[in-house]
Amino acid sequence: MKILVKNKNGILSFIFGKPKRSVVKRTRLKKSIVTPVEREAARALVHARLEHFNQHYNFSYNKVAIRNQKTRWGSCSNKGNLNFSVRILMLTPEAQDYLVVHELCHLKEFNHSQAFWDLVAQQVPEYKRIRQILRYTAPIQ
Repeated sequence: MKILVKNKNGILSFIFGKPKRSVVKRTRLKKSIVTPVEREAARALVHARLEHFNQHYNFSYNKVAIRNQKTRWGSCSNKGNLNFSVRILMLTPEAQDYLVVHELCHLKEFNHSQAFWDLVAQQVPEYKRIRQILRYTAPIQ
């Protein structure tokens, strides 16, 4: 019997043998290599869309980072830093806009309350449909 399991840290577990006596071998998944050109394209896209949407919201933020994240499309720190996966380039323009608006709105509402979703809906009325698509689209392919 052979079972393949991937945990949240990107570790693959291969289990061989009967359930009573099994041997587990673990290997790390490798991150894909991101070129400087891809990173700069993502940075330009994110900054342009942040500038566009922040004309409406007028929130202040600190740093914007483009990362080679394994499990998240984006994040917002409590210091006001915004992080985005370089794989934002793979998404449709409407999904890109949703991600930017989503993280931007976390600057005001640092949760997923109804007030947060009302803020998101001001600029992305179809956020529920886009969110469902992103749930089934992993940042790493």
